[in-house]
Amino acid sequence: MDIKETFDLIIRYVLLAILPLGSLYIFYAIFTPLTVYPAYWAFNMLYGAKLLVGDIIYFKGYYAEIVGACVAGAAYYLLLILNLTTPMRVKKRIKSILFILFSFLIINIVRIIIFGMLFSKGYQYFDLAHELVWYIGSTLIVVIVWFANVWLFKIRAVPIYTDMLHLFTDITANPRERDNNKKNIQKKASK
Repeated sequence: MDIKETFDLIIRYVLLAILPLGSLYIFYAIFTPLTVYPAYWAFNMLYGAKLLVGDIIYFKGYYAEIVGACVAGAAYYLLLILNLTTPMRVKKRIKSILFILFSFLIINIVRIIIFGMLFSKGYQYFDLAHELVWYIGSTLIVVIVWFANVWLFKIRAVPIYTDMLHLFTDITANPRERDNNKKNIQKKASK
């Protein structure tokens, strides 16, 4: 690895160590209002909703509180982990981060609106559907968003594995092999 690649690797992993400090506070501080207000606006257009104190939306005689689990700060962090542990060029990384964060945000807001509509209509299986989406659906959404990102941005590197391969190659190979392996790895990762 040259100095630029080493610096990039260190910065990416230091960011990953710093971001979750404060129990993912930064993710919830950013994404709570970005989730609550669009959901409120949708419920307001559909039902004439009111936004109450503490991220509670009142509509059709029901109270819906958008709690931390609804905001899904940990999912944003997981998507960011996948992005930052995958080597790629800076421009591609920025586009990728914007895509994964905003895609997940939009899907999450749509999910909240759909469940609010189901709840207000007295959907018989609301609790079951809500729990299934909570436990299984949220994981599937993260996986789908990540693989859509990989496909859209033609990412060929594998999170963590490609970084470890670079490091292992640098440590174990003789200088001539290192240069050849490095060129092959870079060629595959930058495509």
